[in-house]
Amino acid sequence: MSVAKTLDTDRLWQLMTPYPGEPPAASADLAALYRQLGVYRPNGSGTSAAVQELGDVVAQTSTGIAHREGPLSRQISAGMLAWSDEFTRNAGTNDGKGSNNWVLAGTRTVSGKPLLANDPHLGLSAPAIWYFAGMQSPAGKASDGTPIAAIDAVGATLPGLPFVVLGRTDRVAWGFTNTGPDVQDLYLEQINPADASQYRTPDGWAPFAVRTETIRVKGAADVVLQARSTRHGPVLSDAQKSHADVLDLGKYVLALRWSALDADNQTVLAGLQTNQAKSVNELFQALSHYHSPMQSVVAADDQGNVRFKAVGRVPLRDAANDIRGVAPSPGWDARYDWKGWLPYDQTPQDDGARGWIATANQRITAPGYSHYLTQDWALPYRYERIAQLIEATEKHDAQSMQAIHSDVTSLATRRLLPHLLQAQSAHPLAAAAQAQLKGFDGVMDAQRSAPLVFAAWTDELARGLIIPRIGEERFAATYGKRDYRAGIEGMLERNDTWWCQPTSCADQSAAALGRALDRLQAAYGADPAQWRWGNAHPALSAHRPFGNVAALARFFDVSVPSHGDSYTVNVGQYNAGEAKGPFVNRHAASLRAVYDLADLEQSRFIFQTGQSGLVFSPRYRDMSTTWAQTGYRALQRQPSGWVHELTLAPATP
Repeated sequence: MSVAKTLDTDRLWQLMTPYPGEPPAASADLAALYRQLGVYRPNGSGTSAAVQELGDVVAQTSTGIAHREGPLSRQISAGMLAWSDEFTRNAGTNDGKGSNNWVLAGTRTVSGKPLLANDPHLGLSAPAIWYFAGMQSPAGKASDGTPIAAIDAVGATLPGLPFVVLGRTDRVAWGFTNTGPDVQDLYLEQINPADASQYRTPDGWAPFAVRTETIRVKGAADVVLQARSTRHGPVLSDAQKSHADVLDLGKYVLALRWSALDADNQTVLAGLQTNQAKSVNELFQALSHYHSPMQSVVAADDQGNVRFKAVGRVPLRDAANDIRGVAPSPGWDARYDWKGWLPYDQTPQDDGARGWIATANQRITAPGYSHYLTQDWALPYRYERIAQLIEATEKHDAQSMQAIHSDVTSLATRRLLPHLLQAQSAHPLAAAAQAQLKGFDGVMDAQRSAPLVFAAWTDELARGLIIPRIGEERFAATYGKRDYRAGIEGMLERNDTWWCQPTSCADQSAAALGRALDRLQAAYGADPAQWRWGNAHPALSAHRPFGNVAALARFFDVSVPSHGDSYTVNVGQYNAGEAKGPFVNRHAASLRAVYDLADLEQSRFIFQTGQSGLVFSPRYRDMSTTWAQTGYRALQRQPSGWVHELTLAPATP
């Protein structure tokens, strides 16, 4: 919305490009719409760095769900909302967000049974988000006599959840990636000029729903808050005063409609039933209860069945909706309201007829698919590389699956690389840097200097092309959530004189290389041959909150050199907008798992820290080096080397 204040709609879509081959999701002239409505703050610059992209507005907002169940159900539901928030908030930047999963049918494996791999990409932290556990419970009956199936599952869970989120039972395995559907819409709610307690609806003025929240503070007076909601959901602009930097809050407020806030969320039931599944069919029957966040699920069972399906709720939008959730919509116009939910049997699915299925947050809808899910698919580079590697081997085994996990060839780097190689810079280190680039083919190896030169150049190129058009503050507010890779590709490949003005695109590329070499020389010395991508790009699992305390960070943080970039299968995503550590890998494979349906006890897993959250425990960081080297540990239901076993029994009356 802030960027739309400075660019016309055509330029906006050149910068925030649609998915390859797709038109822009929103056909409305957003810049003209907002000017016509008068939404911007009078005499306001609208350029505060606090103003984030709309996805960031949602990500930083804390909301709650009203539940009718008892305390335990409320706790579990709160945990599920936190899980939903973790998947959406930490799913990566819009341009490089991601996870990978793929499944091979028996026709493409050495054993003749399926193989399945998964690596969800989330923000790295210490302790890790995941906790690996085996869960077993006998069959029984509920208090009303309803039969309860036995559970025998192992895999990754979150502390507090009573089921394995990602893993396997004794018969079936599954893996998730984030579908990235558009399930969060922001609405401009117009305030009644004659009565500020009301807002405009399609049927006239209606009162805000007001809820009083009391926060008890130790050693101080209670804090009492008034939380307003509209028919769409909570009013975000009441909680984030920075919206006043752009919006005229005397005339409009922003409200959020989000699928995860609906009180009928049954994701907990889906999680429990997946852990009871004995087949692919049973697994996807269980996932029919799954609500949010929508996931692209691949699964395989020991009978040889494989399947993919997108599970979770996604709204149906009116055909006349010309904004489609891309930007805030007029909340009083009924054409922007959701019209229900996409039926479960109509979400994208694939039974693997070609022998394999893979998802990597790319577009999963086939040409002609009649429903709108999102425009915000990840660029298809990781998917394309996975497909190349699968097709390169006729029959796969667990080792070849691991090799795909470890691949660090960036197809995105290969696309932009010719422009860097052609850059004619007069910088004193230019010749030495170009020598390091000789033979570089986009393999983002931690031991090479070429990936670092490329990363610094693309960063400076983005700044040089975009800041003059939208301003420093707007760029700072959006860069990092986006790296504008697809936009930059288009600018250079079109030789776009508008974006590259006042010089040529070739001159902009050369100037960006010069600025990049200045930065790298200051940080790493005057010999490009000694620069190393891994030194600039460590995978940092930062502790919350002690990673922010300099004296404690070296004890609590976990850091290892890492390969990759935002577009490699072995992902290493960084935020070049970070002033401190712009190339630090803060977002990567939060776990890796390979499941062998020929013998599920041969399955394996790893994540980036360790099982313990106690900093001086030997198991606080004991997986970090193995993870960095894409090694694994056994994922067994009955491991002979169990160190601890926890048995839960009903309390005695």
